[in-house]
Amino acid sequence: MVKAIYGKKVGSTQIYDESGNVLCVTAIEARPCKVVQIKNAASDGYDALKVGFGAVKEKSLSKPKKGEFTKAKIEPAKYLKEIRLTGSDSEYKIGDNIDLGVFSVGDIVKITGISKGKGFSGVIKRYNFHRGPVTHGSHSIRRTGSVGMCSTPKKIMKGKKMPGRMGGERVTTPGTKVVDILLEQNLILIKGSVPGAKGSVVYIRKA
Repeated sequence: MVKAIYGKKVGSTQIYDESGNVLCVTAIEARPCKVVQIKNAASDGYDALKVGFGAVKEKSLSKPKKGEFTKAKIEPAKYLKEIRLTGSDSEYKIGDNIDLGVFSVGDIVKITGISKGKGFSGVIKRYNFHRGPVTHGSHSIRRTGSVGMCSTPKKIMKGKKMPGRMGGERVTTPGTKVVDILLEQNLILIKGSVPGAKGSVVYIRKA
């Protein structure tokens, strides 16, 4: 059985555990994902399930995407994503649903999403650099400082930490715990924070 599903980040809240301790959790809405296509190593080079989820009007889809749902004889969905398979996950067929029942309370999962975009940021915000002195006429309080070599090799080395665009990258959290699963509401509560803004798509898989 596949231990993975796609969902949408709802937001953060607090709940109490059995001992009365406060837990910070992130709620993710994960409605059933329907299998649209089954990929295999022979024809595609790898094993995976292509799944569709999210309500959408048919007129909003492009012709190629609409054709995939027509071929599979499945209701159109807003998102098309892939879930990698292992040898033991080959029992699925087109039209099957993957829901939150694949997880259990206490499971350790990894969450992948697109982090919030911060725009152009300096090195203090981007890399936690220390600031410079603020007294005696200093003009380098939040500047980068020395970045290059005066003689050899006369260039800034590739990978140097400098100001630039921050956030908006694919991020995966380390293993975190499933605190609760509300099947009727299609909600899963994850301990701690989850990458991405509210409403963004995240990928949940067992660690």
